[in-house]
Amino acid sequence: MSNLLKKVNWMTLLIPIVSVILGLLCGAVIMLIIGYNPVLAYQSIIESIFLQPYYGGETIRAMIPLVLAGIAVAFAFRTGLFNIGVEGQLLVGWFASVACAICFGHLPKVILLPMSIIAGGAAGALWGFIPGILKARFKVHEVISTIMMNYIALYTTAYLIKNFLYTEGERTPTIPAAASLASTFLANLTQGSRLHWGFVVAIIAVFAMWFILWKTTKGYELRAVGFSPDASKYAGMNVSRNIMLSLTISGIFAGLGGAMEGLGTYQYMTINSAFTGIGFNGIAVALLGLNTPVGVVLSGALFAGLQTGGLTMQSDAGVPVELIQIIIALIIFFVGSGYVIKWAFGRLSRKGHK
Repeated sequence: MSNLLKKVNWMTLLIPIVSVILGLLCGAVIMLIIGYNPVLAYQSIIESIFLQPYYGGETIRAMIPLVLAGIAVAFAFRTGLFNIGVEGQLLVGWFASVACAICFGHLPKVILLPMSIIAGGAAGALWGFIPGILKARFKVHEVISTIMMNYIALYTTAYLIKNFLYTEGERTPTIPAAASLASTFLANLTQGSRLHWGFVVAIIAVFAMWFILWKTTKGYELRAVGFSPDASKYAGMNVSRNIMLSLTISGIFAGLGGAMEGLGTYQYMTINSAFTGIGFNGIAVALLGLNTPVGVVLSGALFAGLQTGGLTMQSDAGVPVELIQIIIALIIFFVGSGYVIKWAFGRLSRKGHK
């Protein structure tokens, strides 16, 4: 029995690793077909991230919202829910944090910065609570309701900016310095990158997910409801309340991801005509990271590295930056095809045994 469990665990870990390798190999084949050098392309990505402080800082900066979005998706998934609304929760968190910073700009940093971060998390929590109560009380599937909430968030934030916080450039005014996560020290350390103190918030969020789900009684309840709502109800757990709580906490993580963009990377919010894509990429980050805190960090680093390093791949190897998105899509495809990978490994292991 223990050998079987070990085999299953190793197989589970191998799927994302093999998926990444296959995605990179397929990307290399595509480069060769269209006349580019894949060795030079991948070499430029690795060298830029690890040898050039600017791109290293930008990679960590890009990781911050990706990890928070991935944590949001992973938390909900661990409790049996599929939160497709991370994009919308991120947008309202972004807006709320920037609006709070602008409206209360007279306050000192020690008050204003934490309050603006909390405002972003609270807005995300509200945007997660609404589908949660629809699921718990009216049996509305969370996939449908969270998708609809994405569009509501996109157009609501655009309306609010245009009518209440509008300035030249189709955006809000820049937040006051007292609400900023930007750091001159980190920028100088990474040769002018936009790396900011938001990475501390991302680390705390990763730890919070692990602690809540695996070290608290409430986390045990949330996971139990995800495994079997009927058995949990029979055991005396309040299934409806746990569903609402799960999506609310998931929304907090997503809202914090938006706050990091508003208070750290950009210092304002634009009127978005389309989704940022961060929330949807968070689904892929969580999937590749096996919905575990450490896995989300590692997959977030991979995605951020590919996106940031793709810029040098274009300048050094001449490879179109769009190819990076193809490689990411291929990795996601192979993760989603985990059953095929398991089948292939099973066939190989049986042949080796014979």
